[in-house]
Amino acid sequence: MIVCFVSSCNNRHLSPEEIHNYVFTVDSHTDTPMWFIRSEFDFGQRHDPIKDRSCVDIPRMEEGGLDAVFLAVFTSQGERTDEAYDKVYAFANRILDSIESTADKNAERTAIVTTPVEAYALEEEGRRALFIGVENGYPIGNDLSKIGMLYDRGARYITLCHTRNNQICDSSADTTEHNGLSPFGEEVVKEMNRLGMMIDVSHISDSSFYDVIHLSTKPVIASHSCARAICDNPRNLTDDMLRSLAANGGVIQLCILSDYVKKPEPNPLRDSLRETVRTKFRGFEGLSDEEMKQARKEWYAIDSIAPRKLATVKDAVDHIDHIVAVAGIDHVGIGTDFDGGGGLADCRDVSQLPSITKELVARGYSTKDIKKIWGENLMRVMAIVSA
Repeated sequence: MIVCFVSSCNNRHLSPEEIHNYVFTVDSHTDTPMWFIRSEFDFGQRHDPIKDRSCVDIPRMEEGGLDAVFLAVFTSQGERTDEAYDKVYAFANRILDSIESTADKNAERTAIVTTPVEAYALEEEGRRALFIGVENGYPIGNDLSKIGMLYDRGARYITLCHTRNNQICDSSADTTEHNGLSPFGEEVVKEMNRLGMMIDVSHISDSSFYDVIHLSTKPVIASHSCARAICDNPRNLTDDMLRSLAANGGVIQLCILSDYVKKPEPNPLRDSLRETVRTKFRGFEGLSDEEMKQARKEWYAIDSIAPRKLATVKDAVDHIDHIVAVAGIDHVGIGTDFDGGGGLADCRDVSQLPSITKELVARGYSTKDIKKIWGENLMRVMAIVSA
């Protein structure tokens, strides 16, 4: 029990495994619901990250000591028309239905939660907590009331955009359109502040980031991002952005998607094959279930033809070291992006998360520090935002 571990923390040195089991662990971003909408996927059964491609399920959460996970309601960016907005909003609700159904089927081992208090209570029961986030504000269309509707269905953050600009703001992976937040995006930020919903700045452009920081009256999060000084990728945050996030009271959750952790070595064959598949399947937009199934098959096949060299846990913790040095220990956490591309050579799924704690211990982080990194910082922000 936690009481015993708290006592032992004060009286003896804990092993990395004991520390990992003691601290309340939260992964702030996974794309696992993309598996839920497939009828053959069973979240209550153990899967293999290599054979099955899945990174998160209840047995591996238990093995990896993960107490809580944010499940992303992800929608790729499409056209900005009333018809498209209605369609994508319906799809987002389909994903939410699948999350609820999955939780109901595994009620003895897990449950949907909306507050830190609820998550801590589940941990005391030995069950896993499922938080919900929305990745890409695209489904709200131009209707602010849809933010409240998503909130009422359990969503507790919205990643404002994804890899393309949308009606809310510019993306870090697209050209300049709004030069930051759009006028509608400013209203989105205000409405999320009013509701007590966390604003997620991962994926958004630098200008969009600073607009959010200047406008938001509450701390914001980057649910799955890294430090740009360590890996020069526009998806990552610069040192000035890290300092601004800390001044805002927010938190950056370390993403372990390899390309954001360490600059990938050139692999022209892999790049060419991936582009071919993207083109063939229309950027993975507007596909039928059968087309998407075939697209995944061909996309995954690339790994055996032109495998990539993945970054390591040591590379990832280099980012934590840097973020702590720049922003402070109170402003860093972990958001793996599992099932959305996240994974390292020595941390391919949720069962291997203790390897991160082991590396943190090896670098001299205290149990108190690790507790903050693994969940306390994010839960603090969540509590402040919802107050």
